[in-house]
Amino acid sequence: MEVDLYATDWTHPENSRLPLIDETSALGTQLPKDRLISVLDQVELRVERLRRDTVRIEEEKDSLLSTLDSVKHSELLSDISDCDKDDIMRYADRILARALTVDVAVRTDRDPQQEEALHQVNMYIDQLVMSVHDDSVVAHTRCQTYMNACTSQPDPTTGTDKNFETAILGCTLDDQKRVKKRLQGLLEYFAKLNVTSFS
Repeated sequence: MEVDLYATDWTHPENSRLPLIDETSALGTQLPKDRLISVLDQVELRVERLRRDTVRIEEEKDSLLSTLDSVKHSELLSDISDCDKDDIMRYADRILARALTVDVAVRTDRDPQQEEALHQVNMYIDQLVMSVHDDSVVAHTRCQTYMNACTSQPDPTTGTDKNFETAILGCTLDDQKRVKKRLQGLLEYFAKLNVTSFS
């Protein structure tokens, strides 16, 4: 068994040597079990890198969708003609439709309690997002209380939402990290809108 043949990954030159196993080659000096474990170790590293890259792509997609939303609700639209506004909205809708064709996901194994906790967290955040255009200051304050529930050093001026904290603590560690990044993205969105929390 030989492990010296490699497949090429042309999309990532730094990842261009993927191990393959050639059963017809001589065993060499390494024990078969050690060779197989070595290959599996390499594959495991690649799987973890793939998961990280996919999470990064998910975050980039969320960021792009937030930017498109901010464009479609920008106050600058009131300063241009209806014809130009229609052009911009059609352009934004075309980009949005294209962005929605990209579907990436990292699956996380969860037990029923973790599924329910994540459902509650997503419900809280969805309600928050829907409230942004009604009262962005209240939404920003609520977002900060959610973020406080995800960090060991909360902002003392806004407090912590205890219901959200209970829900987030019931989630898997991977889900907690994703939710925290999602909330960070929302806070950055509020910063672009120059929204501040209640003091």
